[in-house]
Amino acid sequence: MVPGKSVRLSRITLRGRMLCIPMDHSITDGPIKGLEEPEAMVKAVARGGATAFLAQKGVLRSLTNPPRIGIILHLSANTSFGPSPNRKVLISSVEEGLRLGADAISVHINIGNSDEPEMLVQLGRVADECDALQIPLIAMMYPRGEAIKDPSDPDVVAHVARIGAEAGADIVKTIYTGSTDSFREVVRKCPVPVVLAGGSKVDSDLSLLELADSAMNAGAMGVTFGRNVFQHQNPTAIVRALRKVVVERGSVTEGLEVLRIATS
Repeated sequence: MVPGKSVRLSRITLRGRMLCIPMDHSITDGPIKGLEEPEAMVKAVARGGATAFLAQKGVLRSLTNPPRIGIILHLSANTSFGPSPNRKVLISSVEEGLRLGADAISVHINIGNSDEPEMLVQLGRVADECDALQIPLIAMMYPRGEAIKDPSDPDVVAHVARIGAEAGADIVKTIYTGSTDSFREVVRKCPVPVVLAGGSKVDSDLSLLELADSAMNAGAMGVTFGRNVFQHQNPTAIVRALRKVVVERGSVTEGLEVLRIATS
């Protein structure tokens, strides 16, 4: 019998690779550009060939049709109005994810701040619940807080990623360390698959595809790019280009050609 986690992982990946578009930003920052109409963006990235999208429960409840790509329910939240920018709390549950048809669960943990212990308790508890119900858990592991001097330090990122794996996550999402070689060490030292977070907006399509290619060359399972996709002038087209690089493992040049054709 195929374990439930394996079945659900197959729904958020293709060929064992992930191209996920996170859309959880509006609970923190409001209805920002690109996420004014979430269902329209879900359809746009699905047309481009994303393997999954990630959203809060309210967005999933608002969908009028079943998405054609994998669904990841995000449990964590905070707002830009709150007193502690690094503190993430749980606003949903693993069981709610199952009720909504989610294929995976995600939580966001910031390491290196005064709220870290509370978030680690959340991570451990959710990991156990996901394991009991055989639903994959993606842990967004970020070095953020007063104890972090350089958030992109490869040793720091490797430690933060390892915390997610040690606490029971099936996949760890974390930030880029600046080079393929240094990110390869993060991947090597993490006993579960790693996916790359998109971070801030990049300055060009070429830079985005090069970033994705670097992560894949380092051994990453895939990428999770939010603003660089849903705030792109043509989200469907940039997803097609990313799919060529991430899922099909074509070159950056081939990805740019896909983008040129899609936007011509």
